[in-house]
Amino acid sequence: MLNFPAWKVALISLVLLWGGLLALPNLFSDGFLGVEPRDTGATDPQAIAAYQKQMAEADVSWWPGFMPTNKLNLGLDLQGGVYLLMEIDPSEVAANRLETVQRDIQDVLNARGDRELITREVPVQNGDRLTIELLQGDTQMAEALRRLRQINPNVGQTQTKLMTINQSGDRFIQITVSASARTALASDAQSKMMEIVRRRIDPDGVSEISITPQGTSRIILEAPGEANPRRIKDILSRAGRLTFNMADVSGSAIEVARASRPRPGWELVESLDYGQTLIRKVPEMTGSDVASANRGFDQANRPAVNFTLTGIAKTKFYNLTRNNRDKYFAIVLDGVAMSVPRINEPIPGGNVQITGSFTLEEADDLAAIISAGELPAKLNFLEERTVGPQLGKESIAAGSRASMYGLALVALFMILAYGLVGSFAVGSLITNIVLLVGALSGFGATLTLPGIAGIILTIGMAVDANVIVFERIREEQRAGRSPATAIQAGYERALSTILDANITTFIAASILYMLGSGPVKGFAVTLAVGIITSVFTAFIVTRWFTVMYLRWRRPKRLAM
Repeated sequence: MLNFPAWKVALISLVLLWGGLLALPNLFSDGFLGVEPRDTGATDPQAIAAYQKQMAEADVSWWPGFMPTNKLNLGLDLQGGVYLLMEIDPSEVAANRLETVQRDIQDVLNARGDRELITREVPVQNGDRLTIELLQGDTQMAEALRRLRQINPNVGQTQTKLMTINQSGDRFIQITVSASARTALASDAQSKMMEIVRRRIDPDGVSEISITPQGTSRIILEAPGEANPRRIKDILSRAGRLTFNMADVSGSAIEVARASRPRPGWELVESLDYGQTLIRKVPEMTGSDVASANRGFDQANRPAVNFTLTGIAKTKFYNLTRNNRDKYFAIVLDGVAMSVPRINEPIPGGNVQITGSFTLEEADDLAAIISAGELPAKLNFLEERTVGPQLGKESIAAGSRASMYGLALVALFMILAYGLVGSFAVGSLITNIVLLVGALSGFGATLTLPGIAGIILTIGMAVDANVIVFERIREEQRAGRSPATAIQAGYERALSTILDANITTFIAASILYMLGSGPVKGFAVTLAVGIITSVFTAFIVTRWFTVMYLRWRRPKRLAM
């Protein structure tokens, strides 16, 4: 128990050194560490000045590239930002999913080469029901039911069928979405929605946003550092439905459509280029054909959106442009023609650009929406909170003061109660804080106000093990043992008590992490990491300091 060979000393020193290096970046600015800022396209003078300052510092930084640069990520309550509680309507999810199979139902019942079973479009009724009327119910019912069951898809990764198909009378078939399918659809939509929200808000994956589920239909979004909740809501309010439609921009056709109605198969939509334009209802391509999208610049160096098509779509787009020279096609996003270019020549490669009067931020947002894909349902915003950065600074200052006061009081108590040996515990306590900050920085954890509470709690808990050991050593010395044997017995007999107490606390922290969300998770992470570092420092580092003192001074009795 008191044996510290060279390899063990080297291992302890390596752990302490590594923890210190991981914690070190928190003392410096991002620019000093050589971290270049992300261009958010912000136009606020303060944001521009901060961007330029960090860029200038990064350019002259001498920080070695092999050194860590990760810092503690500050949560919403410390950095300021936006909190949104959103909900998905399960009935709308079911209706949208049923609409996607409408065309399949129409096609399978009127399969090429077969006699038609139905003659008109099948409309969705009340959002979750389809009623199909057959031309000849007595002879066609069995065949129609067979075909419909063949195209009845599963919901997500489950074995639950989307449609419940029932005969109603001699000529009618009722298609509904069952309760179990609704539940599966809601769960599947929630997971998809979370991924789409993340890709829209943080397309580069560098922001420290938090997206957590609540129940089966709600989503919590926390965006630290974001000062404009309206921008986030605008991005998330867009359905993101992208289509490529042939267009007619002739003034006469548009006037006729306005005066009466568009010709069959065409519709009138708003257009950024022409005010209004005619587009063919059936799209040539959809958003699923887009592989990636990002912000770019047009020939006049104005912000634009560039996107690349998938492999199959590249050929489809090339044939589309080759067969429709001198015609127009519209790039339609959520029912608005964002761009209506003229096809002058075939376009190979599948690279397309949307131009318009965009700002840098608008181009970034539009690219994120296109790249993320279409929402499975509309998001309803139930709660919105904005935390100002000033409040976050005050919280950091208050938490730092509380931590320092707590550390000072614990250090004073340990020194008064246990003398020189108590100072060894204070040294290991400081080491514990450094290791805790280093571990959280290395993991990329987000520090919240409850997380600071977890650090303060760790400070108090860290000396708990030392108190148990020191009291045991006192008892052994009173029994007449020498300092070495008293320390040996103290650590051996206190080990089981220390492990029992910390393991039960670690289990509680794990449960908090698994069942909690947001700040509760932050507290659980800090508490769990603090337990590990406190046990290491109390049982290893303090004992190492004490043993080194014994070998150096060889006292006949420990002053405790």
